[in-house]
This record gives sequence, structure tokens and C-alpha cells, in this order.
Amino acid sequence: MLGGAGIVAANVYASASEGWGDGSGTDAAGHVLSTGMPTIDCPDVGSRLTAVPDAARADVDHELALLDQQTAEAYRQLQRWSQGDGRGGGSEADAIMNPLKEKRSASVGRIADAIDRAGQRPQGLDALAACTLRPGESAQPPASPGDGTQPGEGEGQGQNGQSPNGAGQGGNGPVVSDYADITAVPPQAPAPPPQADASRGTFTSDCGVNANGLFNSDNVIVAPGVSNGAHHFHDYVGNQSNNAFASDEDLANADTSCVDRGDRSTYYWPVLRLQDGTRERDAGAPGGGTEGNAGRIVTPRQVTLTFVGNARGKVTAMPRLLRIITGDAKAFVNGPGNANASWSCTGYEDRQLKDKYPLCPQGSDVVRTFRFQSCWDGRNIDSANHRTHVAFAAEDGSCPAGFQPIPQLVQRIVYDVPAPSVADGGRTVPLFAVDSFPEQLHKPVTDHGDFINVFDEDLMREMVDCINSGRTCGASADAPGATAAPTASAGSAATAAPGAGATEEPGGSTGTEPSGGTGTEPSVGTGTEPSVGTGTGPGGGSAAEPGEGGSTAPGANTTDEPGEGATVAPAPSASRPGGAPRTDVTTAPARTTKQDTDARTGPARTAPSRSTAAHPAPAQSAPASAAPGSSPSGQAGAAGYTPPVAAQPEPQAAGGGLAETGAHLWPAAIGTLLALSGLFMFLRARHMRY
Repeated sequence: MLGGAGIVAANVYASASEGWGDGSGTDAAGHVLSTGMPTIDCPDVGSRLTAVPDAARADVDHELALLDQQTAEAYRQLQRWSQGDGRGGGSEADAIMNPLKEKRSASVGRIADAIDRAGQRPQGLDALAACTLRPGESAQPPASPGDGTQPGEGEGQGQNGQSPNGAGQGGNGPVVSDYADITAVPPQAPAPPPQADASRGTFTSDCGVNANGLFNSDNVIVAPGVSNGAHHFHDYVGNQSNNAFASDEDLANADTSCVDRGDRSTYYWPVLRLQDGTRERDAGAPGGGTEGNAGRIVTPRQVTLTFVGNARGKVTAMPRLLRIITGDAKAFVNGPGNANASWSCTGYEDRQLKDKYPLCPQGSDVVRTFRFQSCWDGRNIDSANHRTHVAFAAEDGSCPAGFQPIPQLVQRIVYDVPAPSVADGGRTVPLFAVDSFPEQLHKPVTDHGDFINVFDEDLMREMVDCINSGRTCGASADAPGATAAPTASAGSAATAAPGAGATEEPGGSTGTEPSGGTGTEPSVGTGTEPSVGTGTGPGGGSAAEPGEGGSTAPGANTTDEPGEGATVAPAPSASRPGGAPRTDVTTAPARTTKQDTDARTGPARTAPSRSTAAHPAPAQSAPASAAPGSSPSGQAGAAGYTPPVAAQPEPQAAGGGLAETGAHLWPAAIGTLLALSGLFMFLRARHMRY
């Protein structure tokens, strides 16, 4: 029943082979070292369960979520112990580890019983009950690009609540060794070119940037029916009814933030926070501050959702309600076998970091890129460990035996956050990090993305036809001036230098990337209720970040492009938020955090055009600099090339409330009155003179 290690090794294209552990390092078992502070390492029972009978699924999911809860509670005990609360006698083993093993043994036994009642009892689960205590390792901080400081400078406690070693606002990371200067990262080698029969088209869905502030700490894929199953908060775009209790019918009938109403898919990922001392409204809530996820939630500047083809042949349609998880939220203790994190900076996206956050030069933004699995087993929309029904394609586009290629989701998220001052542990400019399970210490290697396909079947067929015929379709194609996809060679993508303000397609045409401000940021809250509020930030201007040395908008820097001679290709469309209405967030059952009004990122389109014919769209997307194709091995993605798009105009702001609309109309009304008064005075004076 288990046999999971062999199946996972065969079906999941692992990322441990290249570009791993070059900073924190790994131990003999392949675990990333626990730099900075101790943590608890528990075997991931869920990843070992490759087959669970349907009748046992609910009970098994419940017990797996309970195992996560037990680990989180034990980690909080370890934190208190490390701070001196438990040093009056005994040991960590007596106080923490042994009781944790007893609780896990009971849960593992109930999992085995549930499977036994519906099928064959799994063997070997008992060995997964015990956890180990991993001590922290010390490391010197890296230098920030151009900060002029040396490692070790800046002693004392910082204004953002950070220690020089970067213990983090929540006390569980990140640490300064979790960051690396992107300019010191070598460019990736180009991938093999796509074959003659490659499916070269692209389809883009514009679903906004979560400007309406839809957050919760659930995970309907991994922990359905369990509130706070993720133990960290997610951003959600697309489907607006995603919480732990959402049924397939709920998802199918939900509203969507996507411009094309035929896409009700749900796209979600851990939020990024600035650890600037802000006390968010989730400071006392499960999934938030109580589990070490502290600081100000940052709204992405751009989000790009593009489906690309296969480097070897045609793709087939995704089945409706297909679930895909890419990356591993527990990769810090699990090891990099399923990890798929990719961190970079605009202008440097031919350089990708797997286990480090990037320190970007001034004028360059932080980029998270997820390339999802693009091979499907042809039968299942999910699997017991949520992995073995899909797989990564090899570099030449081939899928494992029994699998078939499907459109590959390439998800790119851009943030306007300044490079932290790592030399003083974030005292001057705050650290940033993704939310994580508390014992995962906010390590960048734990970054992950989740997707549930809720495309209308007609729209999915159009996507497949578009990709297989080599066209550029979807939101990017609807923008004026859009062109068909060029036949770019694999690995040809590099990006314009930070601040260059333009991207170049392989064909030589140029598109200008508009500079602009960040979107709205969640407001500072002082309550401890389990909810998060978002307030409207400057609508279109750049939100000021705490500390010095904040990055400027792209276009303000003229740094030469890294990697001479690289071909430049633009990325698909991206959206920017306008003013964000207030949002109430909750982790309570049967409720998802969502906007109080019905304003969405883009208006509905009753008959959207999805071909390459250019025509105005109701909600247009701003282009972004390209992310080079990157599979988990550090090479180019399965499609073998970067999704193209032509230059596009600025997006229109999402609708706000009545008061916001009135605020925009008053200046126009006053201007009209003044103009009429001036005309009247002019005519009167003319009459009196003559």
C-alpha cells in the first residue's frame, strides 16, 4: 500500500539534482540545514500514502491535518523552551518530543485503521510517528547589492523587531542567511530547443492580484473540511469561494476575479509579508501571528497566469476539477524531492534561486515563478498524496509512461519590496518572507502554488486549440496590438535590465513595460480577532515601504542587462490593483475572506474573444518582464521556451464603491462649473466692451 517512495521518484521530476543547498547547505539526508534556530522534523505521512480508498479519504484527511496541528503545537512548545521557560528541569525529549510521538502514534494508528476498514492495511506507518529535534546552525549574512555594509554590522535590536541574526518578527525566521544577492547568481544554461511538432501557443488568463484581499489559512486540496489546515495564509485569485469547506459544486458556481468569466479556476499561494513590525488583524489568529506568520501582507504588483504547450508535441485538455500542487510546503524538513521554488528579480530572471530569497538591485522587483506539472495520468483528478496523478515533463517534453501532456500553468508573481538590510538583520529595511508552517521557519524553499481547474469545457477546448495551433490567446490577445506567438527556441528567454522599461520579443519587436506603483497593502490592525483587514492604499502611486533604500519603480534605473547576448522575451499579461475595498478575513468554518462588495478585478465578458485578433478588452493587463523557463532541475521548463506577448496598455482600475466613484466625479464637476463661469465672464466682458 505504501510503496510511495518508488512511485513518487518515478512520477515527480525532482529538483534535488542541481542548484540546491549552495547557501544553507544540506545534510547527508538531503535536508536543508536549519540555519539560525532549532526546529522539529517530523516525517510527512501524507506524502507516503500513494493509495487511499475513497471510503477512507475523509478520515485520513482529518488525521493528516491533526498531525500538522500536533507538530505546530510542539514547535510552539520548543520556542518557549528555547526562550528559557522550560529550563527548570527535564529535557526537550521529556517535555516535547516524547508526548509528540505518543500523539502522532495514535493518529497514525487511526489512519491505518481507516484504510484497513476500506481496503488493505498499509504497512510501515508506525515508523513515521517519531520526530527528531534539529538544532540550528549559525551562518554569516550575505551582503545586500550596493548597501555598502559588511556582514556583522548593526548590532542591537532593530526598529522592526528584528535581531541582528534575523530571528524574524514571529520568532521563527527568516534569518539573514536565507537571502542571496541575485547579481551574484550565475545565469542558467539554455534548455534544448523544442522539437518540430511542439505546441508553441500560449493562453493567458487575467485574474487580478487579489486586490480585494481574499485570504484564509485553509487548503481545500490537502485538508478539505478542516479550518486552518494550512497553518499559513494564502492569496487567492480566480475562484472567490475557495475555503476548506467548498465542494466541487461550490467551486463550479462561484464568482471569479478573472476577466474571462469562463475561468472559475482557483489559483492560490502563500502570502508574502514584510516583517516591519506591523500588527496585522490576524496577529492573534490561527494561521497568522499565533503560528509565527507576522508582519504586513503585501499585495502583488503583478500576477501572470499563462498556460503554455509542450516541447515535444500536442497537449490534451485538462480534466475539469483537476487539482495540482507544485512545490512542497514542508520542503525544509522533507528535503528538496518535491520542492519547486523559484525566486528571482525583474531584469535577472535568467538567474533563479531555489532555497534563497533574492536581494534585488534598486529598481528591480522580487519575482516568484511557479511552473506546474504538465503531464497527467489520463484518469484521476487527484491522488492520495496529491502528486502521483500528475508529473513534470522531461526537458525534451516527454512524459512518463502512461502520462499525457496537458497545458502547463506558468504562474509569475511580482512584488515591489526593497532589498532587506541583511547586515543588521532587517533593522533598517525589513525582511520579507512567505507564510509557512511554523516549524518550516519561513524558508524560501517551502514556496508552493495550488491550482484547481474550473475552466468551462468550451474555454478549455479553445485553450488547447490555441496552444496546439501556435497562437497567442486569452487576456493578452485581447489587448490592442497583440501578435501571434513567435517560434522562440528553448531557453532563449532573458529579461530586460531593471529599469530598462522595455521588453523585446524574439522577433525583434519592442514593448514598453509601464512603470507604476504597487497596489494596496493590508491596513494595520490592532485587534486580535481571527480576521485580517485590508485598507485602500494610494491608488496607483507607489506605497512607501518602511526603512531606507526602498526600490524605485521599473524605469528609474538604467543598469545594463545581465547576461550579454541573451535573447529577450516578454512575459504574459499581468494585473495591478487599484484601490482595494476593506476586507474582513476569517478562518471560521464555512466562510472565506472576501470583498464586502461585488467589485472585481475585471468586468464580465459575455462573449470574450480568445483568438489573436486584436481588439479592446474591458480590463487590460500590463506586460511584465519575462521569466525564463525553469523546471525543478534548474533548466528551462517543459515547454522549452518563454510565453510571448506584445506590448499592452495599462490596466483599468478595478471598480470601487459608490463613495470612491463620487470622489472621482467631484473634481470633474467642479472643473465644469469653473469652465462655464469663465465662459460667462468672457462673453459679458466682450459685450460690455463692444
